[in-house]
Amino acid sequence: MDLRKLKTLIDLVADSGIAELEITEGEGKVRIVKFSQTPMVAPAPMAPAPAQVMAAAGAAVAPAPVVVPQGHPVKAPMVGTFYRSPNPNSPAFVEVGQTVKEGDPLCIIEAMKLLNEIEADKSGVVKEILVENGEPVEYGQPLFIIA
Repeated sequence: MDLRKLKTLIDLVADSGIAELEITEGEGKVRIVKFSQTPMVAPAPMAPAPAQVMAAAGAAVAPAPVVVPQGHPVKAPMVGTFYRSPNPNSPAFVEVGQTVKEGDPLCIIEAMKLLNEIEADKSGVVKEILVENGEPVEYGQPLFIIA
């Protein structure tokens, strides 16, 4: 694909309402993804329920205990976008309760238009999936718990 066609496709994605465009021409394949420049706004916190207000006014309420997942965390080796399956029409690599062996694929992290398959670094059972499909992940962020 020549540079002019590529520039035209980039302009098309930038000027339109589409977020992603993938074109296959012969043996060449181009995928253009538009990222939003608008910051995400967190939802406003909800007002506490009347029972909580009464409890807070009358006596100190014990904080909820922090639950620490038991098992081996599989952490993100890079910053990128987390995907549970190789493409939107495929089943997820793993599900909660599934047994995995060291080296089995768990997910894909897309970083700078490269798809990086993340493998299990320990054998065991997937106890928890900590990230939703399509969410951005940070370096070192726990993705899975394997026990």
